[in-house]
Amino acid sequence: MALIEDLFARSEKPLRGLLAVETIGLLYNLLTSLLVGCFYSRMDHPETMLVEHGCILLGTVGLYLLYRGYACKMTLFFRVVGQLGLLAYWYPETYEFNKLFPNLDHLFAGWEQMLFDCQPAITFSQYCSGTLWSEAFNLGYFSYYPMIFAVVLFYFFARNERFLRVSFIVLGSFFVYYLVYMFLPVTGPQYYFHAIGLDNAMAGIFPEVGNYFSTHCEMLPGPGDADGLFYGLVEQSQAAGERPTAAFPSSHVGISTILMILAWRGKRMLFVVLLPFYLLLCCATVYIQAHYLIDALAGFVSAIGVFLFVEWLYDRFWGWE
Repeated sequence: MALIEDLFARSEKPLRGLLAVETIGLLYNLLTSLLVGCFYSRMDHPETMLVEHGCILLGTVGLYLLYRGYACKMTLFFRVVGQLGLLAYWYPETYEFNKLFPNLDHLFAGWEQMLFDCQPAITFSQYCSGTLWSEAFNLGYFSYYPMIFAVVLFYFFARNERFLRVSFIVLGSFFVYYLVYMFLPVTGPQYYFHAIGLDNAMAGIFPEVGNYFSTHCEMLPGPGDADGLFYGLVEQSQAAGERPTAAFPSSHVGISTILMILAWRGKRMLFVVLLPFYLLLCCATVYIQAHYLIDALAGFVSAIGVFLFVEWLYDRFWGWE
């Protein structure tokens, strides 16, 4: 009861102006709207995209006015979660931009073959084909968004003074990766191998497919036990929001690595609890053929730079929050 009272108690010193997460969300909205204008004649439904961007703007204003009308921890939380929830919209939108450019998977698959003399995304699932492996890795992959909200909620309840900062780091890191994905059209094995055929992939033959993915979104069925609970959950989530985009570098690995840094800084026990899911998730990106192994490695390496950049950005412009 005391917790509920605390969440809804009016703030004595309500925050004025936009939050950092709202500001960067609006800037990303503006940037992508300008890009829609630049590529207007080449896009499938630019008018709809601009209307949706306008609705997102109105939603941000609405949550801001809600907080101004009743400033408390809960309405502040709604403002932040509203921006994080929009990731479900911003992610598939990257496909609308990168499908305008010729696909580059033939290069990445070729580099993978050169480095490892095989396609790890195929070999991995062949060696770990049992139900136990399948469910474990699919559990890890499915844990991605729960991990995000676990870290954000931890800071909201246990480290509230750093809640806005951590939320900005998470959202800003996503936006950095999304900007890369818009102009780096790599789809990953599950799409590219479906397009060229598994026989070609296993034989080390990687033809260019040009703009094939501008009109095709079919993917390979995931490896493993199709009757498994977490296999089914991953398949459903991919069917709902996955697009042939965002393979290099892996944001699943990059963002989850950033989450682990935040967990370590917040509470060691949180880090320990999330660690098994993190390790399974990193392996799962290759196992379910969502990424090449070089995508996952690049995701891990890039996470450090992205984290430091976004953290600096917050401290430089919004450290007063």
